[in-house]
Amino acid sequence: MEIRQLKYFAAVADTLNFSRAAETLFISQSALSKQIADLERELGMVLLQRDKRSVRLTPAGKVFLNEAYGYDTDPFKKYQ
Repeated sequence: MEIRQLKYFAAVADTLNFSRAAETLFISQSALSKQIADLERELGMVLLQRDKRSVRLTPAGKVFLNEAYGYDTDPFKKYQ
């Protein structure tokens, strides 16, 4: 897992839209989709539920997002 993948996932989770997230990150939508798919494969879980019209966080995606933001904002918080 790479920091870049966490940022990409957070951008998609924030916008719930791959196109907007890709624009914000200044990368192509296909590159973003591949990185998210690689992250999901590495973690062994689906983080985002996708269909042609919408993107939603799965329950696992919500937990992962909370953990990623918790670590990102205060890496020592969980140890206090």
